[in-house]
Amino acid sequence: MKRNTYSLALVLLISMGLSPAGAGQDAAGDKSLTLKIGDPRFKDKVLEVAPNELYSMETGKSLPFARMIQEMKESRLVYIGETHNSLPNHDLQLKIIQALYEQDRNIAIGLEMFPVTSQDVLNKWSLGILSEEEFIRGAQWYIHWNFNFDYYKKIFAFAKENKIPIRALNAPKDIITKIRMMGWDALSESEKAIVPRPDLTHQEHRLLIRTIFESADIPPAMKGGGLDMMFEGLYRSQSAWDHVMAANALEGVGKERKKMVVLVGSGHLIYNLGINLRAFIQSKLPFKTVISVFVPKGQNSVPVARSLGDYLYGIPEEEKPVYPSIGLGFKTFKGLDNLVIDSKPMDGVAKGADFEKGDIVLSVDDKPFSDINDLRIYLARFKWDEEVKFHILRNAQEKDVFLKFKLPPPALAEPKK
Repeated sequence: MKRNTYSLALVLLISMGLSPAGAGQDAAGDKSLTLKIGDPRFKDKVLEVAPNELYSMETGKSLPFARMIQEMKESRLVYIGETHNSLPNHDLQLKIIQALYEQDRNIAIGLEMFPVTSQDVLNKWSLGILSEEEFIRGAQWYIHWNFNFDYYKKIFAFAKENKIPIRALNAPKDIITKIRMMGWDALSESEKAIVPRPDLTHQEHRLLIRTIFESADIPPAMKGGGLDMMFEGLYRSQSAWDHVMAANALEGVGKERKKMVVLVGSGHLIYNLGINLRAFIQSKLPFKTVISVFVPKGQNSVPVARSLGDYLYGIPEEEKPVYPSIGLGFKTFKGLDNLVIDSKPMDGVAKGADFEKGDIVLSVDDKPFSDINDLRIYLARFKWDEEVKFHILRNAQEKDVFLKFKLPPPALAEPKK
């Protein structure tokens, strides 16, 4: 399984309705990992990251886990990057949270996957009011996030057990989409209050996101001037994400008066140019960043820029994610009880299956579903090599589509984020 640890290209292309084929590379060949940007002391230096080893940017050498935790003692913000569908990556996040809690129980957790409108249900979870099922339904987990809850289950359980506050960091998706399509000035005053005006002028950050963007297999029709226009829209949305999450993380630090541990996709953190930089510019609060680097099977190490993060940890590449990704999007229409396939699937186990945009879902395993979250909760129960039956209506004709939980064949497979 090829995995581009940090690539936003797949996310960005899907948001534009473009094919993600070729959207990433092996870690060893990913240009975004070896850019000469970031901390000027180290941006010209390369570090070889081996599996199951932890490295310090400051020394360029491996260090014990306990030493890293000690060095984080004075940091008000600790950012832990993630590849969303990597269980070993989430296990590392939990290990760091547990160690920081043991060092100083005055911590809070900030999460990318929730918009600020979900804060009330997060408060109830941390206070132990909700069961897991009540939380997944009340938080609309599978509306806001397309990754299996079990990737994060141990982290949420630890927060609940110890009553650790959890903060929602993100903005509603429709606001980010509006920024991408029309720019920040097109927002209403109430929307501007949620998402501050993002800075679009940082040249190293622009170079990073452009490098990631150009690593994708862009259709020829989109190249030239159209490509530049598309990138500018995507860069606005990426910067808006970074800016609003930085602002909400800082608000959480102030309200909770605790160390904030931020869990977010690594693409928002690498080279300390994303959320971490924007929060530092606003607050000057000390911070540390941990980035996981995936080492392909058969390789002893991966070369990366030493400035990639304050701490780098090598994770052996998995053959496939622990939990299957469905890759199906759904939408609802007023007056229609059934769910509708939002677009032809471009990733996950549904890629290459016989689904088309506009298919009406009459039932799944002979069960009707009218709520997107309910259907995704049901689909999340399936494991590799299992199968689910969709009964759909297409062009006034009913048909069954059997979705097999298998990796797409190599010609269809796409790299992971």
